[in-house]
Amino acid sequence: MKRIIDEQKIRNNLPFLNQLAKSFPTVEYAMAEIVNLSSILALPKPTEHFMSDLHGQGDAFAHILNNCSGVIRNEISRLFKDRLTFEEMETLATIVYYPRQKIELELKYVADKDEWYKTTLRRLLELGRKVCSKYTRSRVRKNLDPKFAYIIEELLTARVNFHDLDAYYDEIFDSIIRYNYAVSVIVALTNAIKRLAVDRLHIVGDIYDRGTEPHSIIELLIKHPSVDIQWGNHDILWMGAAMGDKTCIAGVLTNSFRHGNLDLIENVYGINLRHLLMFAQRTYKTAVVFRPRKTSADAYYDNPEVNIRAKLHKAIFVIMHKLEGQLIKRNPGFGLDHRLLLDNIDQERGTITIDGKTHPIKDADFPTIDPSDPYRLTEEEQVIIDELQRSFLQSPTLQRHIHFFFEHGSLYLIVNNNLLFHALVPLNDDGTFKEVDIGGVKRSGKALFDYIDSEVKRIYYKSPENRTEQELDLMWYLWCGPDSPLFGKNKMTTFERVEIDDSKTHKEKRNAYYSYQNTEDTAIRIMHEFGITDTEHSVIVNGHIPVEKINGENPIKANGKLIVIDGGFSKYYQKTTGIAGYTLTYDSRGLYIVAHEPFVSLEKAIEDNADIHSTIEVQNILATKGQVMVRETDKGKEIEDEIHWLELLVGAYELSLIPENHEYRLVKVPIV
Repeated sequence: MKRIIDEQKIRNNLPFLNQLAKSFPTVEYAMAEIVNLSSILALPKPTEHFMSDLHGQGDAFAHILNNCSGVIRNEISRLFKDRLTFEEMETLATIVYYPRQKIELELKYVADKDEWYKTTLRRLLELGRKVCSKYTRSRVRKNLDPKFAYIIEELLTARVNFHDLDAYYDEIFDSIIRYNYAVSVIVALTNAIKRLAVDRLHIVGDIYDRGTEPHSIIELLIKHPSVDIQWGNHDILWMGAAMGDKTCIAGVLTNSFRHGNLDLIENVYGINLRHLLMFAQRTYKTAVVFRPRKTSADAYYDNPEVNIRAKLHKAIFVIMHKLEGQLIKRNPGFGLDHRLLLDNIDQERGTITIDGKTHPIKDADFPTIDPSDPYRLTEEEQVIIDELQRSFLQSPTLQRHIHFFFEHGSLYLIVNNNLLFHALVPLNDDGTFKEVDIGGVKRSGKALFDYIDSEVKRIYYKSPENRTEQELDLMWYLWCGPDSPLFGKNKMTTFERVEIDDSKTHKEKRNAYYSYQNTEDTAIRIMHEFGITDTEHSVIVNGHIPVEKINGENPIKANGKLIVIDGGFSKYYQKTTGIAGYTLTYDSRGLYIVAHEPFVSLEKAIEDNADIHSTIEVQNILATKGQVMVRETDKGKEIEDEIHWLELLVGAYELSLIPENHEYRLVKVPIV
């Protein structure tokens, strides 16, 4: 087909084309890149990996990141099922997951170490060649350790049959082994396999709280070559705290003390709790009901550490409710007046009145609460929260982690025609989009999401001293506001769960979104609202509310248009869900939902090949139009746009509107 030159468009875009010419100075350079990009369009779509509600479960996250939700194991099974025993395949998978540790263990029982290295390298190369088949050589090269890139690339991309090169490979293997590089090469090769098995990782919210290792998860994500985050309500609380919002700081500490995560606060993030601790021990005689979860009343009295943590919890719990009360009074539009609870405490009788009903409370010893002005901080409480604010703002590790949330995160994301957000789109009882008043303007649907996303980022990128108290109040509302698209309940019953035995007071009514979540029409309307027109080949991915598989709940809703992947990744939820989380994988053949069993331990994984057992529960949710190629993805659209501009550049050269620079020599032609 003859190429048509659009001279007018070329002339209209000469400034841009002149800039492009600096990277592609001749027709030959530009045409070479066009051919390269066109070939990429014909490759199968790489695999995407979706996870949500990790809640600090660092060990399980690291393992699933290593096994790519079973992708590695499945590839090994397909390649070697007729050639290797089950145990050999399990060992090979574990070598991919934890190469250094597993190699050290295996070599203890091997007579001929050189032959073991050769056999392992051959198997890993075969696996690597399969995983690399969706990528160009350039893309593969970028994922290799530079120290071993030449060797591994040569082994992975040989142009003739693998078995025709036995002598050639043997010589390379012998050299690697002779110079003690075998372990390093295997590590580099397995790292490349894991990176290329999954092209992009999506975290659909809630990395923080419950578990003890959110920082470990974030460090792994920072090292990941392609990751995005859709903020969850627990994430937004930590983001608010790192931005200096005092109510969020108190909320973060309340959650952390409640779940026993003192080490994260003090040792990982370096938050100074000394003044709070001294105040708590001096002020509160008892705090037994505030002991960390899963500790008995006897432990409180018998273990000084439990006693200290309980008093810390009680002290910050009171400060948090005072700060929340002040915030509510500053923001009557937030609709949080029903959470002004301290007014309703009768300390003499040990009761609280909620919704007209009086309940006994377990602990009414609140010496710092003035009944005539219950939300006023004492002078010392004010000093403490001011000190904590400075500590949060000055924590380098926390600030680096939260910066990652802003650089790689957003309230929602549309990627390859799928809509990702953590919790919900607020709906009215009749299923229409609910208008939410934030910032004095009522917004609903996509407009609400866009406003919140841009406003949170705007506040964050201001210098801390220029962030106003009123601006930062938004972060607390997003954490627990009744119409927040990150929360979705009429109230957060933190006080009731700690202080009141009557479980009826613990209930939190969900937004109407959850009544319509299984309705296909609603899912399609939401997709349309966010600009997705091809709903036949699209899904909404949520987390936030654990799917109770143990009670027969299905994560796939709305006739396959909506998928909830919060399946209890955190141990905290696994008794409720019956599993250890759901994840999604989306490759060129379709979308698969995977259910995981609990992770036992790193030691068991290495010694006994105790992989997380993962079951593909539903296959090919989106497999309705054959294999998906790069041309049909978001990346494909970007590449087609690049090709278009390169074609205009070639036209400019041919029309002599831009002179070719034949003397210029690029060190490296940019390649996608």
